[in-house]
Amino acid sequence: QVHLVQSGGGSVQAGGSLRVSCITSEYINSTYCMAWLRQTPGKEREIVASFYPGIGRTIYIDSVQGRFATSQDANRNTLYLQMNNLKQEDSGMYYCAAGEAVASCRMPDVYHYWGQGTQVTVSS
Repeated sequence: QVHLVQSGGGSVQAGGSLRVSCITSEYINSTYCMAWLRQTPGKEREIVASFYPGIGRTIYIDSVQGRFATSQDANRNTLYLQMNNLKQEDSGMYYCAAGEAVASCRMPDVYHYWGQGTQVTVSS
């Protein structure tokens, strides 16, 4: 059982930056998928970034490409989502998630372990 604990996020004006952190209870090897997802009112939860830990390739959705970046610390138990040039439409609850890579990391069904969520609010 992998436990994920999030921190960070908060409120910022449009154009600003925020970072969300996710501490995992154990070392996440490359047989796992990791992702950052967000949920906004009235919409389904969407994967904004997905990756294989340790491989270093992240896939972003088009709307955040070039503005968001994932990273992890050397021991792979803390993950980060750096969000720059934030827009109002980026507002929502952000989650980190992990799951065994039994399918593409872009598939939501892969993820069985979830952080508690962190609110990000971007104002005009």
